[in-house]
Amino acid sequence: MKDTRRTRVVLGALLVVALAMITIDYRGGQDSPLRGLRGVGATVFGPVERASASVVRPVGNTFDAITDAPGERRRADRLARQNQRLREQLRSSRLDQDRSAQLRRLLGTAGMGGYKIHAAQVISAGQGFEDTVTIDAGSRSGVRPDMTVMSADGLVGRVTRVGPATATVLLATDQTSSIGSRLEQSKEIGITQGRGRRGLGRGSATPLRFQLLDAAAPIRVGQRIVTLGSQGQKPYVPGVPIGVVERIERSTSGLTRTAYVRPFVRFTSLDVVAVVVAPPKTDPRDAVLPPKPPPPPTPTPTATPSPSKSPKAKPRRSKSPSTNQTRGE
Repeated sequence: MKDTRRTRVVLGALLVVALAMITIDYRGGQDSPLRGLRGVGATVFGPVERASASVVRPVGNTFDAITDAPGERRRADRLARQNQRLREQLRSSRLDQDRSAQLRRLLGTAGMGGYKIHAAQVISAGQGFEDTVTIDAGSRSGVRPDMTVMSADGLVGRVTRVGPATATVLLATDQTSSIGSRLEQSKEIGITQGRGRRGLGRGSATPLRFQLLDAAAPIRVGQRIVTLGSQGQKPYVPGVPIGVVERIERSTSGLTRTAYVRPFVRFTSLDVVAVVVAPPKTDPRDAVLPPKPPPPPTPTPTATPSPSKSPKAKPRRSKSPSTNQTRGE
């Protein structure tokens, strides 16, 4: 169609008519005079609109998915990173709370014994033939070889090698470990030795062996053992809890008695420990031992009712004939 003046006039007139009809229909609302015309239009053009929408909508959705895919991927990656940070913060918070509790208990134990300590954290376990761990405290923190290492529960071991920022601790469970020890509530002394890695794990509860020097000295299951203390307080200070006697071996030589000890410390889950940098002024003896658990209640025997005895029947007395008989004369 040629773009002539007449054509432009017709298009303008149609546009004015369309705007007028839209205005009248909008203001009329439900009572619009063009309501019938609107219904006719919906009847004619409705199927065409639905058909075109069914064709165009999948194409549009696909195009939107393609164009929005990089943004959605970035949003998913951002949410994943946020979730990871939140999980790490939660885990760190739980670890900090647990370590704070361990440190408070450790300070309480050290205070009862009068030990001057430097707290440290176990950062790795030895992989060689020795039972050792590495802690994050060294010579810069005042740590020296042959210092006692303890936890809130009891004896861990002694320092063997020291670097500027780390130190190696030989655990009490090592086979070369030999600790002067003393029985609770007694002056009887002996030597506690480690049984090596075979005493750890695999369900074993007694990775320590205690040899009482006097074979005739009394010892019983449940007695607790503390460190005796070394000459010059190195490598072991006195009074540090070691463990509980679990089993007593019969003596064959008659020179010593051997008992197997369950330690207070769980050597497979060491975390917060302390290096005793100064010994106590006096021997704490048994003051650092944890309170004994209350004994289990003794069951009270209940009286069983005795079976009732049936009363014995009294024997009947036979009536004797009267002795007063009238004699006939």
